[in-house]
Amino acid sequence: RGRSRPGGPALWWRRCRLRAPQLYGVSGPHPPRRLALYGGGALTPFPLLSRLEAADNEVAELGAAIAALPALKSLDLSNNQLTELPAELAECPRLKEINFRGNRLRDKRLEKMVNGCQAKAILEYLRAGGRGKGKAESAREDARRKKREKRQKKEGGDGEQDELEDVSRLLVRVLHVSENPAPVTVRVSPATRDVRPFIVCCALRGVTLEPGNALKRFLAAQTKLHEDICEKRTAATIATHDLQLIRGPLTYSVQPPDELKITPLGRKEIKAKDLVRQLQLEAEEQRKQKKRQNISGLHKYLQLLDGKDNYPCLVDAEGVVISFPPITNSEKTKIKKSTCDLFLEVTSDASLQICKDVMDALILKIAELNRFTLENREDNSASDNESDALCGPVNLNPEQNVQQTNSPLVVEQVRVVDTDGNLKVVYPSKTDLATVSSLLTVLR
Repeated sequence: RGRSRPGGPALWWRRCRLRAPQLYGVSGPHPPRRLALYGGGALTPFPLLSRLEAADNEVAELGAAIAALPALKSLDLSNNQLTELPAELAECPRLKEINFRGNRLRDKRLEKMVNGCQAKAILEYLRAGGRGKGKAESAREDARRKKREKRQKKEGGDGEQDELEDVSRLLVRVLHVSENPAPVTVRVSPATRDVRPFIVCCALRGVTLEPGNALKRFLAAQTKLHEDICEKRTAATIATHDLQLIRGPLTYSVQPPDELKITPLGRKEIKAKDLVRQLQLEAEEQRKQKKRQNISGLHKYLQLLDGKDNYPCLVDAEGVVISFPPITNSEKTKIKKSTCDLFLEVTSDASLQICKDVMDALILKIAELNRFTLENREDNSASDNESDALCGPVNLNPEQNVQQTNSPLVVEQVRVVDTDGNLKVVYPSKTDLATVSSLLTVLR
């Protein structure tokens, strides 16, 4: 039942009630099992639809196109056969009332929210990356969370950190978008949802990479984060760029392998399809030479692209691909010893929260390395070559040169928006960097 615009099509309905067996106007004993939204090929077929009732319809899947209802305020899908809720539901900007009771959701935490009619909590849960994937996915999330907490506890030491004077703590200052005369913005294409949907970015100013082995330590730390908190890039992937070489606004999208072109670090421009093939051949050669199955470098991440019809990429305002996660970023924005301002990028196909946790850890590690570099005078003899990066423990001595070393790094907020300019995420928000608060003082 709907109220249409006089003289206009049903595309202008403000309210729609769908009752079995007339869902979508289809009669018969078996109503459709998937609730998708299409209307004459229009991306937003019902721009004014504010209330949608589809209870008791045996709907088994809610399509991602639910996000194409900008005016939707109330959604009733109670007593159906849903097992998951799409993350795109959280992208409905006006949605306030939702009813999913009577569905057997695999995610019991989400089901509890649903039964309690906690609309705001449900949307926040989905927005943070909770997709209702069931016990297996929840178990993986819990394992990752416990692993992060264990690592943070270990890094925190045995309580000695609490005894340090405030002046000796690592400092970062947040520059909000409203205070930044030229903030970077990342626009996300809807096509990333099925490939690698989550991205978090920020800018970091005041980094010192020139003295001695500072750059090597920085690159080695990034590699270690990829192995540990990023779980060999299966949970998330980090990309770091020279901010001065970034041409914004940026676009996070996908491209077919035979169309995506990038100039990978240390290589010439190449299509993604050819790069993957080249890396596969190099991996085979590695196995033959070393007579073992283990391979190193980018080659060990190739399996993360298996089954992908499109590859994710971050493109600058000039149309140049500067990042191809989870494989490599571009020579165009390569970090050098002279770099002092960074653009940091974390992507994931698992959850938004993982992106934020990894970014927290990355900023903490850079702050640690920056202090170490300033406290230990080194000759400027090392090169920009990242292939021979060294890795070693970072020992902080806050009593040395406190006045010189404790100037805060500046973290600039970066907004990630959809194609219509609606905010998806901003980092760092008020709640971000909390996971490293015992080691880092954040000036907001």
